[in-house]
Amino acid sequence: MRTYRELLRAPEFAPLFVATSAHVAASTVSGLALGVLVYGATRSPLLAALSMFGPSLAQVAGAAALLSAADRLPPRAALSGIALVFGVGTAVLAVPGLPVGAVFAVVLGLGLVASLNGGVRWGLLNEILPREGYLLGRSTMNMTAGLLQICGYAAGGVLVAALSPRGALLAGAALYLAEAAVARWGLSARPPRDTGRPSVTATWRANARLWSSVPRRYVFLALWVPNGLIVGCESLFVPYAPEHAGLLFAVAAAGMLAGDVLAGRFVPARWRVRLGAPMRLLLAAPYLVFAFRPGLTVAALAVGVASVGYAASLLLQERLMALTPEELSGHALGLHSSGTLTMQGVGAALAGAIAQVTSAATAMAAMAVVSVAVTLALAGGLRPAPASTAAG
Repeated sequence: MRTYRELLRAPEFAPLFVATSAHVAASTVSGLALGVLVYGATRSPLLAALSMFGPSLAQVAGAAALLSAADRLPPRAALSGIALVFGVGTAVLAVPGLPVGAVFAVVLGLGLVASLNGGVRWGLLNEILPREGYLLGRSTMNMTAGLLQICGYAAGGVLVAALSPRGALLAGAALYLAEAAVARWGLSARPPRDTGRPSVTATWRANARLWSSVPRRYVFLALWVPNGLIVGCESLFVPYAPEHAGLLFAVAAAGMLAGDVLAGRFVPARWRVRLGAPMRLLLAAPYLVFAFRPGLTVAALAVGVASVGYAASLLLQERLMALTPEELSGHALGLHSSGTLTMQGVGAALAGAIAQVTSAATAMAAMAVVSVAVTLALAGGLRPAPASTAAG
């Protein structure tokens, strides 16, 4: 499967595509609105960063306790249920006068529920498409996410200005409810991919099995750490340029879109493994310019170029699927998703803490330095492995 026409003809890809698009749009609009709301109330870069990306920290608890459900729940029911919870929770965040502590309690609860989202969603995508079509399908989802983020951050900025941050949060809640409706009535009822009841024990057993493979271990670390550190840079867009944060987020989404088009459609298979490390370096290196506190034009250019490097995640996901048995595909993708989001939360917290005692620009440059160092340290373990190590 190498063309978009073949992809769109795949049964059930269209409703999953629409539901996922609604989820991205909802999270984009509501995330920006929440960041603006918290920063306006507290004037704290740390709390603003944590309000947008801190819920990802709850993903580590979900990955440790709930992730076995990704392959043990019916996908349609799980996706529609997760969307409903997000819709209700986002509406609660819009309640006037909600204390900052209550805001963080809600968003951390949503982060815990979201730990299942990646495993269920991408496991279903892997089930709908043939294995050789996963990269194209995921890149198409990512490209659409990039477009929706460009539009969503622009629309979010307009909604925040026109309706207030709370009005924008209610718009995000409505989008989550639309996602739930599409998932419920657009997808067919499928049985779980694995047998048994979800449990903490089953989650830990599968996590241990996945982590026991050295090649998979390096892939997971490369998926989690460099990405999370650079999201820490993005979490400081509001403190760095309060009036133009939406523009920086939109430029980042545009760069990610360009990288996904390149990796998903045009990069030959023989180049994919070799391009991983250069793409992860590209993700970090342009942020070094923030050490010089650039103006908006240079900052936007650096952000756009760097975000092309997010395509490294696509290449690594394809490799992860080649290294993972079919019955653990949803769990592996969920572990990737939860770990990535957890590291994004860690990155946001770390960047916010550095910015609290220095400046947003200094913190962004520091995070870029660490991301480059991690990519170089992991390079040796990500060299192409013999086919015999493909799964276990």
